[in-house]
Amino acid sequence: MTVARTVADVLTEHTVFEVECIDRMYLNVYQPSLQYAAGIVGYLRRRLELPIASTAPLAKISDRFTRAVHRFAETEGIAWVDFAKGQRKDDVMAERLKDFTASEGVVFIGRAQEKNTVFRTEKRRRPDGSTYPWIVKSTGVINQYYFYCVDSDFGPFFLKFCSYFPYTGKLCINGNHWAQCQAAKAGIGFTAMDNAFAAVDDPAALQKICDRLGPCRSRRCWTSGWRSCRTRSPVRTPTPVTGTNCRFCRPSSP
Repeated sequence: MTVARTVADVLTEHTVFEVECIDRMYLNVYQPSLQYAAGIVGYLRRRLELPIASTAPLAKISDRFTRAVHRFAETEGIAWVDFAKGQRKDDVMAERLKDFTASEGVVFIGRAQEKNTVFRTEKRRRPDGSTYPWIVKSTGVINQYYFYCVDSDFGPFFLKFCSYFPYTGKLCINGNHWAQCQAAKAGIGFTAMDNAFAAVDDPAALQKICDRLGPCRSRRCWTSGWRSCRTRSPVRTPTPVTGTNCRFCRPSSP
């Protein structure tokens, strides 16, 4: 009788080296004070000097930001992609990377409609029958702008921004790509796979490289990517933070 063998059993016998590395890391970029209704009311009154707490005037900011993204793409000659429903964005990036020769820069800008948390104004009624505006948290299908880029330290990554207030963002980096860039700079020979290492000359040295990847290095990717995009953040507020160990960004999934 043949004893059934698991995939793990088979792989164990063929493992040449092991390296632990962060895979994909998603980092949320947002203004803490703009994630709740009272903070938004304060922004509208103090920053925009509006007497009535209404989100309607924010549409002008959204339109200005959208025009800036389109203008940047046109001025810099960057390809524009409207993602089709069900289309894998990574596949689009992989295809366009074949013709991208610069060491750093924006490969293309993509637009997709996705559900996102937003704030809206609704009418509420007083006991005497008069109405007043009230800001509430809601959800909506909003245009999201994806900046697919290449960085000399992190390799391919993307920045995503919601086109509507409060303009939350997301940075996606790949720890394997970062480790590959650092290994190449250190002169360590390796054979790269799409999302791993097929072979490496010095696994111990590679592991030390992987261990260096942390939140503050992720901030380096954020600043580099946003500088490459050269579009102004729609909300004139202090640097986006998440309030954890690194006051800039927090992994939403390790």
